[in-house]
Order: sequence, then C-alpha cells, then structure tokens
Amino acid sequence: MNLLTIPFRTTLGAKYVMALTGLGLIVFVLAHMAGNLLIFAGRDALNGYAEALRAKPTLLWSARAGLLFIFLLHLFLAFRLWELNRSARPIRYVYEDTVEATWASRHMMLTGLVLLVFIIFHLAHFTFGVVDPVHFEYGNVYANDIHAFSNPFLSIAYVVAQIFLCLHLWHGGSSWFQSLGLNHPQYNKVIRGVGPVVAVLVLVGNCSIPLAVLFGVVRP
Repeated sequence: MNLLTIPFRTTLGAKYVMALTGLGLIVFVLAHMAGNLLIFAGRDALNGYAEALRAKPTLLWSARAGLLFIFLLHLFLAFRLWELNRSARPIRYVYEDTVEATWASRHMMLTGLVLLVFIIFHLAHFTFGVVDPVHFEYGNVYANDIHAFSNPFLSIAYVVAQIFLCLHLWHGGSSWFQSLGLNHPQYNKVIRGVGPVVAVLVLVGNCSIPLAVLFGVVRP
C-alpha cells in the first residue's frame, strides 16, 4: 500500500493525519490571535506587524499556501471520517446514550462547516477587501478593524463565529492527543483540560477586539 494513500483508506490513518493538521491549525489560530491583539498597542504596532509580514512576500505566500493545504486536508479528512462512520453504522440507534460525549464532540462537523463559511467571509473582508471595498485601506489593518467593528452587526457576527470556534476547539484542542496515542491514565485529566483552556483563551482574545472597538475602548 502506498504510504501517501493510508490516510484516505484507513480510519486510523485519517485520524492521525487529521490530528496533525488540527494541531497545525490550532498553532495558527493562537499566532493569528496574538498578532491581532496588537491593536491594543496602537495603530503603529498593528500596522507595523502587518507590514513586516508583507515585507517578505515569498515567505508570506508560502505560509499561506501551506496553511491552505493543511486546512483543505483537515476538511477533506473530516468528511472522510464522517463517511466512514456512516458506512460502519448505516442504521442509526433508536436510542443513543451519549452521557459522556459533550455537545462539542458530537457536533464537530456542524461547527466546522460554520467556521468554513466564516473563514471565507473573513478572507473576503480583511484580506481581499471585497466586503466593503469603499472603506477598505490596503495595508492599514488598524483602520480596517476600527471601521468594521464599529458596525454592531459585524461585531456580533464575529463574536458568534468565535463562539463556534470555541466549541470546535473545546473538543478538538484535546482530541488530537488521543488520535496520536499520547493519552495516558495518569494525565488524561490534564489532557482533557487542554481543549477547554485553549478554547476559552481564543474566545476571550478574539472577542475582545470587536467588542473593544464597538464600545470605544479602542479608538481611531
């Protein structure tokens, strides 16, 4: 069997690669949030950070291409596992006892699809400037944030999206340990806490930006 096709033929292989891609996406989410939080340091800090990234276009676009590949692979494997699970159990249980399964773990596909829609909108909004081209200023991330999040509807939409991201990370932030075989009875409680901690950290950090602009904490 070709090693490159293992993730697409076996459930174990798919879960393993999905865990690795999920870990990569978690690292990106945290790094992206850290960069965006520079808005609290002022216009020069945030725009300077953005300019430093744009100053290395080869590195920037290579990173974007790699991130896109990881994201698409993660998405593909999610559908693949969902398909394999459905094939293994074509008839649903009349009564399904899921006492130990959390809502987040049972609805990873739902939260993932919502995040896919949000990511497309977010890229159109802040990367390509097609959502509000009249007010979009290329290179002026600070001004774009201020204008966007001064709109209550956009701020609420972003907060709702972050709630779905929180739900996705609540389970996904810990499940990759098990998928990679890193769980152990002695520290399983700690492992199960990683996801919720990361999820809440991301929720608070990302939501603080639109809310700070909306309520005037961060000003033009």
